[in-house]
This record gives sequence, C-alpha cells and structure tokens, in this order.
Amino acid sequence: MLKELINRVRGQVWLRVTCPYPERVLNLCSARKLAFWDLEWEGTETFTCRMSRGDHRVLSRAAEKLDCTIEIVRREGAPYTLAKLRHRQALAVGIAACGAAVLIGSFFVWDIQIAGNETVPREVILRSLENNGVHRGCFGFALNGEDIRNHVLLEIPELSWVAVNVSGCRANVEVRERRTAPKPLDRKKPCNLVARRDGLVLRVQALGGVPQVLKGMSVTEGQLLISGVEDTGTFGTRFTAGLGSVEGRTWYTLTANVPLTGAEKRYTGREKRLHSVIFGSRRIKFFANSSIDSGQCDKITERTPVRVCGIPLPIIWETEIVRFYETEPVTVTQARRQKETGAALEAYLHSLVDPYGEVTASQVASRLRGDVLTVTLTAECREELGTQAPIYTANEPDGASG
Repeated sequence: MLKELINRVRGQVWLRVTCPYPERVLNLCSARKLAFWDLEWEGTETFTCRMSRGDHRVLSRAAEKLDCTIEIVRREGAPYTLAKLRHRQALAVGIAACGAAVLIGSFFVWDIQIAGNETVPREVILRSLENNGVHRGCFGFALNGEDIRNHVLLEIPELSWVAVNVSGCRANVEVRERRTAPKPLDRKKPCNLVARRDGLVLRVQALGGVPQVLKGMSVTEGQLLISGVEDTGTFGTRFTAGLGSVEGRTWYTLTANVPLTGAEKRYTGREKRLHSVIFGSRRIKFFANSSIDSGQCDKITERTPVRVCGIPLPIIWETEIVRFYETEPVTVTQARRQKETGAALEAYLHSLVDPYGEVTASQVASRLRGDVLTVTLTAECREELGTQAPIYTANEPDGASG
C-alpha cells in the first residue's frame, strides 16, 4: 500500500512493449537497474508493465537502438494530474484553497462528543463548556483542560470528574456523575417505624427499638412495626429510635375507564421539505421566515454533518420534512384499547412501587359496559413496608406528647 502511494506521488505509466526479442528489453532494464512491475504477456512478442515516470524516460532513450516499440497505455499519478491543471488556473487555485482551508480548519474544534452522563442533560454540559470557551469553532490548541475542568465542576455540582481531550477537529468530553452518599441514620431522635400500606410481612430486621411484628403477620396501614418506646423495667420507659427494615408482600388494584372511540391520523399525502445550512452556530434558511405551517402536521428533522476526507466541517445540512394529516373518528378494538390502557397502568404502578421494591406479578383484565371499557390491573409486589414516624415527648418545644 505504501509503495503504491509513493508510485502515484512520483508518477507512473502503463507501457506496452512490442519486440521480436522481448528478452532484450528485460535484460536492458536489468542492466540499467530500471524497476518495473505488474508484468503481463499479451503474446510471444508483446507484454505490458508498469514503470515509474523517470525510469520510463531512461528506457525510451536506451531502447532506441533496439528494434522495439514502446507504447504508453495510460499515465497515472500526481505529476500528470497537476499537468492537466496548467491551463485551469482557477481550478488549481480552488483546490489549493480547499486544501489550505481543510488544513487550517483541522486546528479548530468542530465536533463535541460527550460520554458518561446519565442524569445530567447533555445541554447543561454543553452550556457550561461554552461558558468556559469550549464550543464549535474554538481554537483547539488554546484549550486548557485543567482550567475547564475546575470551572465546569463548580458550575455543575452533580459532576465529580470532567476531562476534555482534543483530537483533531473533535473534542471528546468524558464526565463522571457524583454519587449521592446515603443519608446517615439518626439514632438520637426518637421515632417509630409504622406501616406505610397494608401487606404481609416477609422479613423483619430491627436496627434499633423493639420489633412489634413477626414474619407471616398481616399488617394494615399505620400499624406499629418497630417501636421506639422501650420498657427497661428497672429504669422505666426509654425513648429510642425505632430503625430497621420490614419487607413484605403487597397487592395493588388499579382501574381506568376508557372509551372505545378515538381519533387517528390520516396523512393527506401533502409534504414539504425545508432545507437550511448550519454553519458553526449560525443557521441559514432556504425557505420563508418560519417553518411553522397552518394545519395539523408532523415535522421530522434530519441533520447530516458535512465531511471532507473523513474530517468533519462546521457545516450541517438540515432538512425538515413536514407531513400534513387530518384526524378522523375511529372505533378502537377492545384488545387494542386494553393493551394501551394496561401499559399506562403498568407504568403508573412502577412509579408507585419502584422507590420501595419491585413488581413480582401483574395481570390485566377488562370489562365492556356499553361504549366504555373498564381496564383493571392487579399486581403483587415485594417492597419495603415501613416508614418513620417521630415520637413527641413532653419535653418537645411545641409541647406535644406522644
């Protein structure tokens, strides 16, 4: 591959040599140390090969005394390409200007890649980077990674580590989000652990206080699980923190009433394509002042970065496809409506259970009454039952007692 590139830079020619004694031509190349390759015989007196431009000139002069014909089949390489541009000065200047623009543009940042963020939005990180000099079009060699890291960490406290590495026209930004330390248990403040909902106790683990329930017992909402009031017998009642974990099995029943009629989109076939060019941070539109059109429509935006030889340029070709539609009343099947409503109830169930445990089993059923479908979701879950309830004594500032 490297030899091929060197030969094309120096220039090479395809030759067809016709001679009654072709071995004389080959012996001449060997004596003059002329390199040739890709030799192919077309007959007993004719062969083709490739040779560099300089060796071809030497062979042409040396073969004048031989009874042979050397024909140039094709010329390849940079010298011949540049020779064609002698009478096209404008094209040569344009190619040189493009090459210079690509070379100079490679010293600037035109693409920013962010990796490692999960909860912190990408837009927040980009805004903070822009405030500290990292944006499209900035000079890559002028960026100070340590200074940028210190300022970004101060502006975004949710991050614990930031690294900015510039590679060519791209700035690779790697971040690590800060992990929130668990809240320490307050063992000095008296409290009880009570049931936050009904359930069947599966496991009891007391870290403080006196357990009031056992495995296998059913509890109701508000029932005392771990008491913070302890009877010491000799010294009387002692108030402590009733801490621990009570895991149990719970059941949920969620119901929703939905109609079987609805509205669906029907595309009219009318479509508009709006084109624009984004150069750096500026946007040049090739349509009217606004892309918003009257009527109901869907808008799909496609962005295509412009690259030259794999190098990203600060140019993005944007196409907005506007598809118009009309709504028409339709009757939805019971199975479809049950599936859609069941999925919504399932999502709502997870929002209730996920902070405390997990859903172990669920089932969706429906019943049709006239034009209304009643969808019921029944689920069995395994979650934490306990929640802390403070104990107020007579010494409390508000005078409450508990």
